[in-house]
Amino acid sequence: MNTSAKLIALLLLCAATGVTHAACSYDVVVGDYLRFSTPEVSVEKSCASVTINLRHEGTLAAKIMGHNWVLSADADVQGVATDGMSAGLANNYVKPNDARVIAASSVIGGGDKTTLTFTTADLSAGGKYTFFCSFPGHSYGMRGKFSVTL
Repeated sequence: MNTSAKLIALLLLCAATGVTHAACSYDVVVGDYLRFSTPEVSVEKSCASVTINLRHEGTLAAKIMGHNWVLSADADVQGVATDGMSAGLANNYVKPNDARVIAASSVIGGGDKTTLTFTTADLSAGGKYTFFCSFPGHSYGMRGKFSVTL
């Protein structure tokens, strides 16, 4: 049995027995508009880390319609976004060393992509988290729910 056939057999066995593997990597698409392709990301606590693959399918440059992916506690979103405006594009619109920021990607423009990986060690199941774009003015509409499940 070749490697591909063994992998397929293992996946079928896992599906038949109810064994599943937690999704720990997510593809998120943005463009020349103010929304993420997904309004919610749910991560199982069994994921030691999470990877966000952010892709900008638009054509506008980062300085005009750039987007990033920032994660913070719900209560911190407004403060992080406000402070990020002052940080500027050179800092990806995230205040350097901001303890309220759990994770943040770089700002990307049309045709670009970036990958962000962060640990789940300090995240709690049932915690209230929001992901958003901190480009000035975007955080009001570009946000989604981030949850951790057991």
